[in-house]
Amino acid sequence: MKKKIGFGDIEQSVYNAVLKAGVILPEDVKAALQKAYMDEASSGSARESRSTSVISKILENLDAAEKMRIPMCQDTGMVIIFADIGTEASVNLSDIDNAVNTGIAAAFSDGYFRKSVVSDPLFGRENTGNNLPAVIYHQLVPGNLLTLQLMLKGFGSENCSGLVMLNPTAGIQGVISAVTGIVAEAGGKPCPPIIAGVGIGGTADRAMQLSKRALLRDVLDRHPDSRYAELEEQILLQLNGLHIGPGGLGGVTTAMAVKVEAESTHIAGLPVGVSISCWADRKQKIVLGEE
Repeated sequence: MKKKIGFGDIEQSVYNAVLKAGVILPEDVKAALQKAYMDEASSGSARESRSTSVISKILENLDAAEKMRIPMCQDTGMVIIFADIGTEASVNLSDIDNAVNTGIAAAFSDGYFRKSVVSDPLFGRENTGNNLPAVIYHQLVPGNLLTLQLMLKGFGSENCSGLVMLNPTAGIQGVISAVTGIVAEAGGKPCPPIIAGVGIGGTADRAMQLSKRALLRDVLDRHPDSRYAELEEQILLQLNGLHIGPGGLGGVTTAMAVKVEAESTHIAGLPVGVSISCWADRKQKIVLGEE
């Protein structure tokens, strides 16, 4: 039986999710950070004390943020939403964006999150004062559910994003080299250890969108297609071979994970988009419409 999804349901769910995302890091990311700490501690490198110290301070920061109910980072980000709308969902489509933005504004106010959105990107750059509007991607999917996946995207890492339009002949090695080059150029700027989202295919804009969606996946999962799962591992190996390390101070963990999303593209192209998340991969998932 379909459940009616009202404006208030969406608003309240987004409000709760944003407040949680800004304060409590998901367990999969915490586990990856703890693994990174152990990897650095056992590396036997001369850089060991610096890299373990960086991750130790990150973990202390996470504990303090959760206990004190304050943001884990001063850049509480621009909110990005992926809205998967079931074709049979009992929801007023015009409510979705309004309810999402209303919930975000209230959460940023009540949580004392920094408002970081400007109304015009070039002229004036006046702060909107409520961190709105969010960036919302809509997609119709089978079923009667409304699924909202959100992230709080800070711009220290967002400014290190990249897009490479490869020739189809570039192949696997071309993709690996493109991603590695973008991360190498970023260096310590995106606050490593990072998570790299990689979008392959579509058009230039679609590849970047796919790379954002990739960041929403569980850090510890494997791609369902064994070929892309292997590609993720190959890229991760290359990124950690850069030895940028935690905080950019050197070490064996430049990236905690690489996540790839791919779809069809034109015969003449091979778009590769890369979105980088700092260690604070702040994400939440909301599912509405279930009885």
